[in-house]
Formats: sequence, C-alpha cells, structure tokens
Amino acid sequence: MSATKAKGEMHGCIVCGKLYQLLVIYDADGKYIGSKMMSAGGKEVKDADRPLVACERHTDKEIERAVERVYGAQWDDEDD
Repeated sequence: MSATKAKGEMHGCIVCGKLYQLLVIYDADGKYIGSKMMSAGGKEVKDADRPLVACERHTDKEIERAVERVYGAQWDDEDD
C-alpha cells in the first residue's frame, strides 16, 4: 500500500487571485489525488488534475473561461 501525503497549501482563485487555504493530498509519487477547501468563501474546481480553487461568487462560465485562459482548452474524452 502506497503512502499518501497531505499538506496545507495556499492557492489563488483561478478567476481573481484571492487566496484560499487547501488541504492537498498527493500519492507517494507526488501525483495529485484530491483536495479539501479549508477557507470560507471558496470552492474547489472539479475535474482538474491539479488543485484549483475559485471564489463561490464566480459563475461556472467565469471559472471555465479562466481555466481555459490559464491552461488552454480542456478537451473532453468524447471529442474526436
């Protein structure tokens, strides 16, 4: 059984940069497994292969555009 590591990290909102505290979990090889929001007013950006957060006040569309701006278009597995 591989050991996992959890550590507290600060991450900025993908849209506006406001800082939030996350508890981030990595496997023994350092690969991101998941995270838990520890600060009020923030939410995790789901379906990301990295710890991403956004303010609760931002719409899903704003978050989607910000992720695309920073990381490029995210392709669905169903696209040809």
